[in-house]
Amino acid sequence: MKKYAFGVDIGGTTVKMGLFKTDGKLLDMWEIPTRTENGGKFILGDISEAVYEKLSEKKISHLDVEGIGMGVPGPVGADGTVFKCVNLGWDIFNVEVELGELTGMRVKAGNDANVAALGEMWQGGGRGCRNIVMITLGTGVGGGVILDGHILPGENGAAGEIGHLPMSDEETECCGCGKKGCLEQYASATGVVRMTRKYMEAHPQMHSILRSIEKLTAKDIFDAAKAGDEIALKMTDETGRMLGKGLASIACVVNPEAFVIGGGMAKAGGILLDAVQKYYWSYAFHAARDTRFCLAALGNEAGIYGGVKLILD
Repeated sequence: MKKYAFGVDIGGTTVKMGLFKTDGKLLDMWEIPTRTENGGKFILGDISEAVYEKLSEKKISHLDVEGIGMGVPGPVGADGTVFKCVNLGWDIFNVEVELGELTGMRVKAGNDANVAALGEMWQGGGRGCRNIVMITLGTGVGGGVILDGHILPGENGAAGEIGHLPMSDEETECCGCGKKGCLEQYASATGVVRMTRKYMEAHPQMHSILRSIEKLTAKDIFDAAKAGDEIALKMTDETGRMLGKGLASIACVVNPEAFVIGGGMAKAGGILLDAVQKYYWSYAFHAARDTRFCLAALGNEAGIYGGVKLILD
């Protein structure tokens, strides 16, 4: 094993990069702009240039680098083939081969959510586990599945798309994916706000501090729930029910040691986690009821940690 490795997390606006020792110690972290113009053709060249600039700055030989592990915002096959990344302008091509040719280093790539889950298993909230499911609760609901210490990518890199579990046949509005009734429509930050507004419209007689907030956010709802607001408590409970039911379905398939919950909504803390666990326990298959729930610990750095773990495996 060589001394160093790079972790890379490609986002639509910036590329997060980290230089690590291969024991997991983060030595330096920085960002470069994601240049998505011209079909994103500059992105990999910019990453290669940034890698060599950092090596020069730290006086490290590329021969001492184990490789580059990378999270990509789209489906990635087991051989490193990207099946289109709309946000980057990329079509179908092998990102591992191309960046490998640019850098002269070994490259491994995976879907960004899966790679972040790998990072949380290795050095974050799931540390000490080999089998976890990570759920990210933000504008949408994302996730990643780690089995026996390795990412489960699925046939086309689409495993772990937790936000698109079908939850309701009664839904009339469309999810961003084009389907109706996805978990993301109820348990994401935007989904919680959407459902709360619908509930308030259907129950005009109920008083709530939320009615006076023009630009309502999920944080407003959870803060109001902590203060005892009746509607906020109701919607927090409903969010917990939808998440608990969805995770119980996942547990029947992969039976993880732990669910690691991250993303902006996870900052709600115990009031949300308690609701999720309550309903999970009621829905879960008996052999999976003791699955642990924990909060993600690496924040926005999970992707670069996971990238390094990807190249070390």
